[in-house]
Amino acid sequence: MAFVCTIPAVPTTMRDDADVRITRWDFAPGAVTGWHHHAYPYFVVLLTKGIMKVHNGKDVTETHVDVGTAYGRPFGAEHDVMNGGTEPLAFIEIELKRPEAVTYPPPG
Repeated sequence: MAFVCTIPAVPTTMRDDADVRITRWDFAPGAVTGWHHHAYPYFVVLLTKGIMKVHNGKDVTETHVDVGTAYGRPFGAEHDVMNGGTEPLAFIEIELKRPEAVTYPPPG
Protein backbone atom coordinates (compact mmCIF):
# COMPACT_ATOMS: atom_id res chain seq x y z
CA MET A 1 0.00 0.00 0.00
CA ALA A 2 1.30 3.45 -0.80
CA PHE A 3 0.22 7.06 -0.94
CA VAL A 4 -1.50 8.13 -4.17
CA CYS A 5 0.78 10.77 -5.62
CA THR A 6 2.56 11.57 -8.85
CA ILE A 7 5.37 13.65 -7.32
CA PRO A 8 8.44 11.51 -6.58
CA ALA A 9 10.95 12.43 -3.90
CA VAL A 10 14.45 12.91 -5.34
CA PRO A 11 17.21 10.60 -4.01
CA THR A 12 20.85 11.63 -4.41
CA THR A 13 23.37 8.90 -3.63
CA MET A 14 26.28 10.36 -1.69
CA ARG A 15 28.10 7.09 -0.95
CA ASP A 16 27.39 3.49 -1.84
CA ASP A 17 29.93 0.79 -1.12
CA ALA A 18 30.07 -2.65 0.49
CA ASP A 19 29.63 -1.21 3.99
CA VAL A 20 27.23 1.73 3.81
CA ARG A 21 24.82 3.62 1.55
CA ILE A 22 24.22 7.31 2.23
CA THR A 23 21.38 9.00 0.38
CA ARG A 24 20.04 12.53 0.52
CA TRP A 25 16.29 12.66 -0.03
CA ASP A 26 14.60 15.88 -1.21
CA PHE A 27 10.82 16.19 -1.15
CA ALA A 28 8.69 18.89 -2.71
CA PRO A 29 5.41 19.39 -0.83
CA GLY A 30 3.34 16.23 -1.36
CA ALA A 31 6.26 14.21 -2.78
CA VAL A 32 6.66 10.54 -1.83
CA THR A 33 9.41 7.91 -1.82
CA GLY A 34 7.08 5.22 -3.12
CA TRP A 35 6.52 1.92 -1.34
CA HIS A 36 9.83 0.29 -0.37
CA HIS A 37 11.48 -2.30 1.88
CA HIS A 38 14.63 -1.65 3.93
CA ALA A 39 17.07 -4.54 3.58
CA TYR A 40 19.48 -2.93 6.09
CA PRO A 41 19.23 -1.13 9.43
CA TYR A 42 19.26 2.61 8.84
CA PHE A 43 19.41 6.05 10.39
CA VAL A 44 17.79 9.30 9.24
CA VAL A 45 18.91 12.87 10.03
CA LEU A 46 16.55 15.71 9.07
CA LEU A 47 18.03 18.68 7.21
CA THR A 48 14.82 20.71 7.33
CA LYS A 49 11.82 21.03 9.59
CA GLY A 50 8.50 19.82 8.33
CA ILE A 51 5.82 17.17 8.47
CA MET A 52 6.59 13.55 7.59
CA LYS A 53 3.74 11.21 6.83
CA VAL A 54 4.54 7.50 6.86
CA HIS A 55 2.23 4.82 5.47
CA ASN A 56 3.13 1.36 6.81
CA GLY A 57 0.59 -0.50 4.66
CA LYS A 58 -2.09 -0.26 7.32
CA ASP A 59 -1.83 3.06 9.15
CA VAL A 60 -0.62 6.57 8.35
CA THR A 61 1.35 8.47 11.00
CA GLU A 62 2.12 12.17 10.85
CA THR A 63 5.19 13.51 12.66
CA HIS A 64 6.35 17.10 12.96
CA VAL A 65 10.16 17.07 12.67
CA ASP A 66 12.82 19.70 13.34
CA VAL A 67 16.21 20.28 11.76
CA GLY A 68 18.64 17.77 13.29
CA THR A 69 15.98 15.26 14.32
CA ALA A 70 17.53 11.80 14.07
CA TYR A 71 16.12 8.30 14.37
CA GLY A 72 17.02 4.73 13.45
CA ARG A 73 15.09 1.65 12.40
CA PRO A 74 15.99 -2.04 12.08
CA PHE A 75 16.11 -3.80 8.73
CA GLY A 76 12.82 -5.04 7.37
CA ALA A 77 10.84 -1.81 7.60
CA GLU A 78 8.33 -1.39 4.76
CA HIS A 79 6.62 1.91 4.09
CA ASP A 80 6.01 4.94 1.92
CA VAL A 81 7.14 8.38 3.14
CA MET A 82 5.45 11.65 2.16
CA ASN A 83 6.21 15.31 2.75
CA GLY A 84 2.96 16.27 4.45
CA GLY A 85 3.87 19.93 4.73
CA THR A 86 3.77 23.01 2.52
CA GLU A 87 7.55 23.56 2.41
CA PRO A 88 10.34 21.38 0.96
CA LEU A 89 11.58 18.55 3.21
CA ALA A 90 15.04 16.95 3.14
CA PHE A 91 16.91 14.31 5.09
CA ILE A 92 19.99 12.11 4.95
CA GLU A 93 19.46 8.34 5.16
CA ILE A 94 22.38 6.14 6.25
CA GLU A 95 21.95 2.43 5.60
CA LEU A 96 24.38 0.04 7.30
CA LYS A 97 24.98 -2.77 4.83
CA ARG A 98 27.56 -4.37 7.13
CA PRO A 99 26.99 -3.06 10.68
CA GLU A 100 30.01 -5.01 11.89
CA ALA A 101 32.23 -2.94 9.57
CA VAL A 102 31.45 0.30 11.41
CA THR A 103 34.35 1.03 13.70
CA TYR A 104 34.32 3.45 16.58
CA PRO A 105 37.28 5.29 18.06
CA PRO A 106 38.10 4.37 21.64
CA PRO A 107 36.51 6.68 24.22
CA GLY A 108 38.71 9.51 24.82
